[in-house]
Amino acid sequence: MTDIDTITELPDGWKRVKVPLPFSLKWVNSYIVPEGTSYTIIDPGLRTEQSERVWEEALQACGIGWEQIARIVLTHQHPDHYGLAGTIQEKSGAPVLMTERSHRYARRLWGGSSEYAEALSALFLSHGMPGELMQSIALNLESFVEKVSPQPGVTYIEAGGQLTLGKRDWLLIDAPGHAYGALCLYDQTKRWMICGDQVLPQITPNVSVVPGEEADPLADFLESLAHLEQYDVELALPGHRDPFAGFRKRIAELQSFHQRRLSEMRNRLARQPLTAFELCENLFGARLRDNPHNLRFAMAETLAHLFHLKNRGLVSSRSKSGVFLYDSESPGAG
Repeated sequence: MTDIDTITELPDGWKRVKVPLPFSLKWVNSYIVPEGTSYTIIDPGLRTEQSERVWEEALQACGIGWEQIARIVLTHQHPDHYGLAGTIQEKSGAPVLMTERSHRYARRLWGGSSEYAEALSALFLSHGMPGELMQSIALNLESFVEKVSPQPGVTYIEAGGQLTLGKRDWLLIDAPGHAYGALCLYDQTKRWMICGDQVLPQITPNVSVVPGEEADPLADFLESLAHLEQYDVELALPGHRDPFAGFRKRIAELQSFHQRRLSEMRNRLARQPLTAFELCENLFGARLRDNPHNLRFAMAETLAHLFHLKNRGLVSSRSKSGVFLYDSESPGAG
């Protein structure tokens, strides 16, 4: 049987399923939404033997057959949310709904081309990452292909529109920065927000530079938080950790975190010029050398903050032997 903590009952017959992940986040939240005699699944999780088994047991425990799954809705394209979409589509015949941009990103990463891996390698190496660590990251990235296969057929939904979910109309809100093409869903009647990974309790969403996408994802993420802050939210349903109240308070905490991180980076660079990789290890610790999955996120997030500072004229960079060095005056200087 499914572990007692795997399924959580929510208001209006909704259920939260904690789908296990083989890395530090531990699980991703998937939501089962009743639609009369059928159900919608939101963000089914990463494809592993354990997660497939959890879904079989969870549906059995809830008295739901695969044929009763009417739709699969994806808040965004990251593999821990997207990975099982194709598998569940094969079992149920249900359409998979996501934005066109999210789908384009998924095909770029998992569609069989090496272009993305090559672009990421060039980016990281030019910012000081040792070649042997980049090789480990490339192998880790490649390992995700089986965890998102088979690829689903997709029906597009887009920000600015509406989606009827659980017999209520939800506004689809663009949520860039963490994942371009991502959506938050807001029900103004119940004041619920399905926020994917855009606003998380207790942990900060990763904001990464992705080669070939916007140059300042942190600016877009902070602008998105300012927009989401305008919504009156009674219950937030996140992609990780537990559903929570205090949505605006959590947004303020995330905004403060990034401002502190930006100031800390400027102070470190004012003491001595550093490559992005050196700064990454300063901030996150050299222990990440043994964890290529987390190292990739830490490096890409370090670059997101550096690019944001450079775009604002608060740090400068120069190339030395093909590797960028970053420098800064003290935040209090001048």
